[in-house]
Amino acid sequence: MSVERQNFPQFFITPEGPCPYLPGRVERKMFTHLVSFEASELHDLLTKTGFRRSQNIAYRPACDGCRMCIPVRIPVDRFRPNRTMRKIWRRNSDLTGRFEPPRVTSEHFSLFRDYIEARHWDGSMAGMTALDFTAMVEETFVDTRLVTYRRRPAISLPEPAPHSGELVACALTDVHNDGLSMIYSFYDPRMKNRSLGTWMILEHVERARRMGLPYVYLGYWVPGSRKMGYKEKFLPQERLIHEHWVPVEK
Repeated sequence: MSVERQNFPQFFITPEGPCPYLPGRVERKMFTHLVSFEASELHDLLTKTGFRRSQNIAYRPACDGCRMCIPVRIPVDRFRPNRTMRKIWRRNSDLTGRFEPPRVTSEHFSLFRDYIEARHWDGSMAGMTALDFTAMVEETFVDTRLVTYRRRPAISLPEPAPHSGELVACALTDVHNDGLSMIYSFYDPRMKNRSLGTWMILEHVERARRMGLPYVYLGYWVPGSRKMGYKEKFLPQERLIHEHWVPVEK
């Protein structure tokens, strides 16, 4: 067998299962493994074509007769936050973010459990153990970061460390050659007036701008799915339709 044949990724199709976004529908996924020394390069290419990552798997919906899962990305240079987003940005001016290696601590897991129990107690992640959570964060062959957000402590003597304070949110993020891909985020459910989910996306846009990266990938927008509806608010954006990234202004 040639080297080219050995290195070419193999793709598989999952059996049908209940659709997590639209009731009464079924889903199937196409997937491949990201486990070789070329995983980052393959991941960059697949993300541009609508794939998402879960641990060492890259997947894309492959449902018969349905194309409702639409990949969405924010063009950093053209994005303009609306009035509500600007208020959210100012409201969270006391938070600081830090790019960290994908390494789990008990602090991270405690925040994750609080988030799941308050917001998604009946979802697929409700039964995740500390080992499951660690695998989700740490099992990666690509450039992955855990972005941690903390509330700056009140000024005191001695002066607090640059990234100290209460942990309020985290985002598991992949770094691509053309952008940042937000894989999963969670936050303190007690901070209801902060709109932390929106704020983390805005922070990623600014972070990508500073890094010179043109896009922030948000995953799938699903028309008719309430849990995915927030993604259509980040305009202008681009949607992958018929294998082409189409600009959407309104």
